[in-house]
Amino acid sequence: MKTYMAKGETLERKWYVVDATGMVLGRLSTQVASILRGKHKPIFTPHVDTGDHVIIINADKVVLTGKKLDKKMYYTHSEFPGSLRETPYRELLAKKPEFAVYESIRRMMPKGPLGRKMLKKVRIYRGPNHEQAAQMPETLVLK
Repeated sequence: MKTYMAKGETLERKWYVVDATGMVLGRLSTQVASILRGKHKPIFTPHVDTGDHVIIINADKVVLTGKKLDKKMYYTHSEFPGSLRETPYRELLAKKPEFAVYESIRRMMPKGPLGRKMLKKVRIYRGPNHEQAAQMPETLVLK
């Protein structure tokens, strides 16, 4: 029996809308990363982008469990001595919730050109409105 290998040009991609209201950031990110990679499909091939497009709405209503809002930090460093910056997630979610969700998903994707290509299929919006109505996305309910 031969192993099936998916080809990028023969794939049919779907569009999904995910409402992030009340969802835990990490659980949302793992499920979205799985859809972006295509792991939910029987034709999943690790070296081919077989994933679907995902639209995340209400990113400002995502939650963190426990004391992570104050204890979990987002770090940036410009590679110059003494330039380490840390931002608590309470502040990050208040100012840039789309960035917090995007970074969480990005860090779960494969590193390299294939992962960067897969990440272009996610769109994150702060409120309930999105601009991809023409693609007729399906509503996806994540647990």
